[in-house]
Amino acid sequence: MNELAYRWRHRRLEPVAFPHAVPLAGLLGIDRQKAALVRNTQQFVARRPANHALLTGSRGTGKSSLVKAMLHEFGDRGLRLVELHPHELTDLPDVVAPLRSRPERFILYVDDFSVASGDARLTALKTALDGGIEEPPENVLIYATSNRRHLIPEMRQENREYRWDNDELHPGETTEEKISLSERFGLWVSFTPFTQDQYLDAVRLHLRNLGHTQWSEDLEKQALRWALARASRSGRVARQFARDWAGGSDAAS
Repeated sequence: MNELAYRWRHRRLEPVAFPHAVPLAGLLGIDRQKAALVRNTQQFVARRPANHALLTGSRGTGKSSLVKAMLHEFGDRGLRLVELHPHELTDLPDVVAPLRSRPERFILYVDDFSVASGDARLTALKTALDGGIEEPPENVLIYATSNRRHLIPEMRQENREYRWDNDELHPGETTEEKISLSERFGLWVSFTPFTQDQYLDAVRLHLRNLGHTQWSEDLEKQALRWALARASRSGRVARQFARDWAGGSDAAS
């Protein structure tokens, strides 16, 4: 397996010819999250104990980019990335089987993941994270991203499942199922919305990467209006604004 990245498609591993290279230095405003995932991945590639990781929080704040950055950072040390779509989680045993005997270290990357209560994928993921009758492979970790900390969508009726027992409040089966799945990830990394300053720092970085170093009060106002129109300040929105502004500026010059 000479490629750095693969995707699981049509029940087979397909090499990715042009993996998305994301340098860590290009991810701003998430230093705490970077440090946590880098440390865990460093342990993994060094063949020391490491944990499956769950990255949760606000959209566009760098969860997926941070996972891809691990490949850029550790690919030359034997790390490989395998992208697995959430609806293919029932194939996990087949995905893992050919990787177990490989010398490389594999991260199974599951992006934007949530499941419904009782979903077959829930059982498959629980088994992969904790192991069933078969011991989990030592050279495979799962890094999943989600906008929901507990992965399973919140439902109104779940509140009615809580019960009192000897003056203690206990969650119902649905909530217990959520917590049970989340707790199988040893590392939780949470992402919060960008502050205005963090958003503007990201805009400036993306503009510099596109060859534009100028900055002005008017440009700052345009960047803030762009974020306001999207009701979001994030690295993704900053990159989109930078591309829009740089593209228009290049056309006008």
